Amino acid sequence: MEERDIMEKLNSEQQKAVAATEGPVLILAGAGSGKTRVLVHRIAYLIDVLGVSPGSILAITFTNKAADEMRSRVDSIVGFGSKEVWVSTFHSLCVRILRRYADLIGYTRYFSIYDTDDQLTLMKNLFKQRGTDPKRMREKAVLARISSAKDELIGPAKYRELNRDQFGQEIAGLYEAYNTRLKESNAMDFDDLILKTVELFEQHPEVLDVYQERFRYLMVDEYQDTNTAQFRFVSLLAGKYRNLCVVGDDDQSIYKFRGANIRNILGFETIFPDAEVVRLEQNYRSTQNILNAAYEVIRHNHGRKSKKLWTENPVGTKVRLRRFANGFEEAEFICGEIMREVRAHTHACKDYAILYRTNAQSRLFEEKMLMANLPYRIVGGINFYSRKEVKDLLAYLKTIDNAVDDLQAMRIINIPKRGIGAATIGRIANYAESGGISFFEAACEADRIPGLGSAAVRKVTGFTDFIGVLRARAEGQKISEILKSVVEGTGYVEELRKEETEEAENRIGNIDELISKAVQYEEHASEPTLSGFLEEVALIADIDSLDDTDDRVLLMTLHSAKGLEFPVVYMAGMEEGLFPSGMSINAFNPEEEIEEERRLCYVGITRAKESLTMTSARERMLRGEITESRLSRFVREIPRELVDVGDEEVLRPAGRTLNLTGRGADGAMRNAILGKAESAGRPPYDRDGDRGTIRESLYVSPYKKAGTPGKTEPDFGVGDTVRHVKFGDGVVKEIKDGGKDYLVTVDFPAWGIKKMYASFAKLKRV
Repeated sequence: MEERDIMEKLNSEQQKAVAATEGPVLILAGAGSGKTRVLVHRIAYLIDVLGVSPGSILAITFTNKAADEMRSRVDSIVGFGSKEVWVSTFHSLCVRILRRYADLIGYTRYFSIYDTDDQLTLMKNLFKQRGTDPKRMREKAVLARISSAKDELIGPAKYRELNRDQFGQEIAGLYEAYNTRLKESNAMDFDDLILKTVELFEQHPEVLDVYQERFRYLMVDEYQDTNTAQFRFVSLLAGKYRNLCVVGDDDQSIYKFRGANIRNILGFETIFPDAEVVRLEQNYRSTQNILNAAYEVIRHNHGRKSKKLWTENPVGTKVRLRRFANGFEEAEFICGEIMREVRAHTHACKDYAILYRTNAQSRLFEEKMLMANLPYRIVGGINFYSRKEVKDLLAYLKTIDNAVDDLQAMRIINIPKRGIGAATIGRIANYAESGGISFFEAACEADRIPGLGSAAVRKVTGFTDFIGVLRARAEGQKISEILKSVVEGTGYVEELRKEETEEAENRIGNIDELISKAVQYEEHASEPTLSGFLEEVALIADIDSLDDTDDRVLLMTLHSAKGLEFPVVYMAGMEEGLFPSGMSINAFNPEEEIEEERRLCYVGITRAKESLTMTSARERMLRGEITESRLSRFVREIPRELVDVGDEEVLRPAGRTLNLTGRGADGAMRNAILGKAESAGRPPYDRDGDRGTIRESLYVSPYKKAGTPGKTEPDFGVGDTVRHVKFGDGVVKEIKDGGKDYLVTVDFPAWGIKKMYASFAKLKRV
């Protein structure tokens, strides 16, 4: 292929990126700017114009899907010799290297690779051998800390040195024992594949030299997602010829929880002072209004490279903002709008995506989709009612309601773990079969079952007694209360909390959402019963309205949406505490966590090609209780002229009770509306003391009350003692004006120095 053919369909900055082949190069590729096209054409340029051997080119990406796509495009554009170009994920590449040289670091080339279940089994065995109490320290939590340490190239000895408290020392001991057992088993976990390759290169420079000579031109895609170990691996590999080209977007760095280190891309020019930087800012995906909204949000981040996307696409419609009374109305609006447009042939189902912050938010949308007979698919997750924690709790309810359902009773007899093993379950099942009774009935006769020891009988009896108590209460108790009794009595949520992982937090959120579903059923059913609830759930869970085609509305978390694009996007749940999450707002370092959340918002906005709608609820049910919500700061960061707030919308429907004192998140807005109504001599409610029953719907434009609240100067000073809900008492060392809030530095004796924003930390002077 001639140079002219390679360059003719690229814009000027893309051409510049393709031609920058020697030395370190940083390509800052904004969302929708054609980065994959640039990488593929760069490979073609190296081969066809510069005469570089295809076998000396290496392109690394993160997922097999991305690698397969790049491989396909390289083959189509390069033609002869393209098969010699290495296109690989980090882990696949490291496995190939280690299969050849693992013996140099104490393994054989036939080493095993442990998956998550293998790791957990190994850690459980170590807990037993070392006498570690799994109620005090969870196996998954320890594995998560070990994984984080390996991502940072921190071994057991260094970990012990950095974590001198008792908890840290215990983890260091488990880390050391874990690594020893892996080595003895000739096995590596996924983190080891990178770490051990780095170790191989550092301990055996002759091996490193082989691969430096082999790969003289190295390209890394999605560079903002690399961790410290991956950065070290790439740096070593490119150390000799320094022809390292990294492509990424710091504004789309959203995987900190997986170990991604944004400093790798932000500090690239510090590490490589002679690096050439190319900015791809022309967007081929979205309208200009969508890009403007994305920029207005992301520009509030301090830790970012300067860039602003633009497009030759039409200006397009404004970003729509719609706010509803609750999550139910939010889901009803979104699904109803999609249904009407699909039936009017405005768009196909596959043109729509509903994005949300947590998996638990999908439940209402799934139900509405099924009721509307709209085909949908959940990306990055499974059907709400098919998730393990939901199925476990529903199995408890089914056993309470109908104890002859053997499948449900067998599922939950050891969930959460009660020490009832497979052998015991097998003996109960055999006894039930021989006696012609149900599994649960057999379990109730555990003391009569041959072969069951006293310890096993005690554990089985504990389970049947628990179910018996719940069955006795079920007749006069609300379904939501029964569900809460199951959760509390089994310690299900407490077990998840001990894992200290994001997955566990999401699972807890799903449990809370199931309780909310039970409360909603109780409120709307004419005669709510446990059987009726289980029937309704079963119908929703079992209806299969999906086609065999791909024409489906996609539901997914914002994290899952990265790399995708859709004509029409809905971003749901745009509320403080949900997005940004409560965990980020109340984190040790809230500014850093909020910036990560803001990048996630930027990713969501830039998924939209033609239309973007942001929605939120003033009230949302969480764990069966209604909580009030403020509009997300990310929405408030978008200038009014870029937003369509629609017609004035319902604040509270007729018949609802309103707090006339104006307390709560919407207090000021309520007072303003009620005052205006009263001054006009026609208040649309019937007053009863501090409460009122709305006779007519109250309307308000959501954007008018979405202003940023003014900061309040702290009522304490430097040297004062203040109290924090988690850290206890501490002494104020410094107070700085942080723009939107005051940044306070406090020395907590038990926790050390902490920096936090005054309004978020809720510090009280002692």
